[in-house]
Amino acid sequence: MSVEASLNEFKETAGTEAFEMQGSKMVKVQLRDETIQAKLGSMVAYQGDVKFEHAGSGGLKRMAKKAVTGEGAQLMKISGSGEVFLADLAQEIQLLKLSDEAITVNGANLLAFDADIDWDIKKVDGVSGFMGGGMFNTHLSGSGYVGILSDGPPVLLELDGTDTFADPQAAITWSDGVKTSVKTDVNLKTFIGRGSGETVQMAFTGEGWLLIQPSEGRVTSTAAGGGGSSASSASGAIGKLLSG
Repeated sequence: MSVEASLNEFKETAGTEAFEMQGSKMVKVQLRDETIQAKLGSMVAYQGDVKFEHAGSGGLKRMAKKAVTGEGAQLMKISGSGEVFLADLAQEIQLLKLSDEAITVNGANLLAFDADIDWDIKKVDGVSGFMGGGMFNTHLSGSGYVGILSDGPPVLLELDGTDTFADPQAAITWSDGVKTSVKTDVNLKTFIGRGSGETVQMAFTGEGWLLIQPSEGRVTSTAAGGGGSSASSASGAIGKLLSG
């Protein structure tokens, strides 16, 4: 048996869709003289005439929001004709197809989205403008594919009007129409380093669905522009939340 034949189980998956999963941790995007947006640095391979550039802030309004919040997905534009393979730290990828619909995604979990998808930064109700860590998220609307990262196999929760609470970094995406707010559990022990570690939670109300990952997020490398885990960022901003 040749070496190539022994690797057949890893062969590229063919298809006609613009976004095609390659296993559970990589997605192939077919470009036909169009531009998509993807997480900065998520390209692992490509074939054809493809160009990459920093996506910037996406307009003055969104630039102002990113400047104030320090949040929002770090994106790059991918354009041209060819095939691009995307992945991020071997995380699971959930591929969703919107049909004139809208969802909200935790910015850290947004891998890529189609050319016809519009995006904006949304703040969770009740949060001061200085707190990040999952409290400012990316709202996506339109028609096309969206690739979402999950640190492990996610769980889908059906929301039937009963209040549901989740860690800000564990909630990775939810349906349009679901309202979010912040819940805090702060007492004296919190300020002397004896808190529960679950001081800040997100509350979800209304009807729809919520997708959660079995993790509070990956540690962001300094090379990628981060400075530690998302959970640390959230806990470190409690004082600013209370004063905001």
